Amino acid sequence: MTRPTVTLTVLRTEYVTPHLVRVHLGGPGFDEFVPNGHTDAYVKLVFGSDAEPVLRTYTVRRIDDGNREIAIDFVVHGDEGIAGRWAAAASAGDELRLRGPGGAYAPRTEADWHLLAGDESAVPAIATALEALPAGARAQVFVEVAGPDDEVELRTTADAAVTWIHRGGGANEVGDDRAGDNAPLIAAVRAADWWPGQPHVFVHGEAHTVMHGLRPYLRKERGVPAEWASISGYWRRGRTEEGFRVWKSALADAERGR
Repeated sequence: MTRPTVTLTVLRTEYVTPHLVRVHLGGPGFDEFVPNGHTDAYVKLVFGSDAEPVLRTYTVRRIDDGNREIAIDFVVHGDEGIAGRWAAAASAGDELRLRGPGGAYAPRTEADWHLLAGDESAVPAIATALEALPAGARAQVFVEVAGPDDEVELRTTADAAVTWIHRGGGANEVGDDRAGDNAPLIAAVRAADWWPGQPHVFVHGEAHTVMHGLRPYLRKERGVPAEWASISGYWRRGRTEEGFRVWKSALADAERGR
């Protein structure tokens, strides 16, 4: 089902870190945007013409009903990519079309504890999930970023142990010894204490790291049932989003035995 497309206006932008630009959007289109209640709510940003649109998927960082604003965070590495390049150059008055939101995850309050893990692309969803956790909820959080300057403030009233992991460069800039099967995030999650009780797991980020490096560990070795796990790739190292969709579709077909 095609979700409605709304047009929003750039109100302002800010660099949250040297590689993370937050774009605040609003205008008349705000009234047409209907939140879905998921902490991993994502939208399809529409670039290019109506005849040949180019879509990029981003998580909504925050919806501010009082100020009628939507904030979206963009990872920026120079002239790389379409969306990041647009965000770095965006200024007040520019317009952006988006479709959505979609989403499927929100922290389950009946969980004994929560495991949240990902890279820069998962920070908006992780941050929103932490803000949604009730006071006293227990969580382990692992976030892989380029370096110390890329850490952001994560606010929560939960009892959350946050570990920042530095890979030493952008996710598409480091060598294979710091990415994919060798991503530092994998070792950090596997080395973490496994608390007793039923966890609710949210693990997203670079697809190979997540799907090959962490999902088998969590689903098979740790026995986390599917209904207690949100595990998926947001992007694929070395591929455009179009190429990533092809890879993801082929993986799903293989898992279904086609």
